[in-house]
Amino acid sequence: MIAGLNIAKQSKQTIVGLAQKRFASDLIVSQKTGRTLIKTGSGGRSSSNGHVITVFGCTGFLGRYLINRLAREGAHVIVPYRDEDDMRHLKIMGDLGKIIPMEIHLRNKDSLEAAIRHSDTVYNLLGRDYETKNFSFADVHVEASGVLAELAQKHDIDRFIQMSAMNADIDSPSRFLSTKAEGENLVRSIIPSATIVRPSFMYGQEDRFLARLAMSRGLSVRINGGNTKVRPVNVSDVATAMHQMLDGNNTVGETFELVGDTEYTYKQLLDFIKETTNLDIGDVNVPKPIASLVAKAMNLLPWQTLGADEIERMMIDDKLTGAKTFEDLNIERSSLEVTGIQYLRRFRTNLYNDEPLKKGVVGKKKTFHTSYL
Repeated sequence: MIAGLNIAKQSKQTIVGLAQKRFASDLIVSQKTGRTLIKTGSGGRSSSNGHVITVFGCTGFLGRYLINRLAREGAHVIVPYRDEDDMRHLKIMGDLGKIIPMEIHLRNKDSLEAAIRHSDTVYNLLGRDYETKNFSFADVHVEASGVLAELAQKHDIDRFIQMSAMNADIDSPSRFLSTKAEGENLVRSIIPSATIVRPSFMYGQEDRFLARLAMSRGLSVRINGGNTKVRPVNVSDVATAMHQMLDGNNTVGETFELVGDTEYTYKQLLDFIKETTNLDIGDVNVPKPIASLVAKAMNLLPWQTLGADEIERMMIDDKLTGAKTFEDLNIERSSLEVTGIQYLRRFRTNLYNDEPLKKGVVGKKKTFHTSYL
């Protein structure tokens, strides 16, 4: 997509009284649009790598990790937001003037176009875990993705990177996964060179995966007997992969399935959480119909809860389809069993907070480290 120009000349540019050498390697030209990107500075957040990047869905879980990687290389990052409070923490991730907030609304096409018109790359991380009275899965995953792709095509965007989900399938019983697949197909029909990213359940400091399982404390509810197989992936690894896709020619028009290095059942994950947190978590298996009814009732509460469609997803095993993976990006994945304690330690009581994860007896409680490799 982007190729360096092999020019031997060097030039000097005076900036604020200082002479700065500019090499041919500082100049890259897009093969698709002919747009010229010029790097300045010696590298880092106070320099510029020439990119102007819009990250939709930047206020979500993955967004902050991706923006951190983009901004520390000097990219100008446009941060579309609906609620100003949700994006305040993103401002400090780049140098002064590099993080550019812009208020948008998904049903206001002019606001979306304003956030795209000056960019060379668009990341679409928009997604919903549950439906609301204002936005359905189709509104966000399909309609919004199509509008963004059309606008990107209109303004000759070099790269369009679409966030999907592991197990996305038109025929999936999960409406979340079926609309994710519809969104993939729509984006590809508009921009054949778009890159599709399908991560598994992501875990990290602010996740809704490990945290939800650990927060159950006294009692954990199992769906499908805890036998569903998943490959949870570290959110930092996914952000690193999506960052590499910015300039990676081998990612154009490709689909990537980003999963962790180990397959677990939910039962094994609960056992790991019990061991890591030193909490006595009981468990009970709840039939899917009952769990779905309870989830629908809980959605009447004014705060976010487990949705009925999430119950459906908890019944579906992670299955690789032969798409590209971390190995194609030369990224070594983090291990949950090595890094998990970083995210789960906060759920320990003060009695066990500083205890290492090891075999033996911790206080009056036995803990056994079980490897699922």
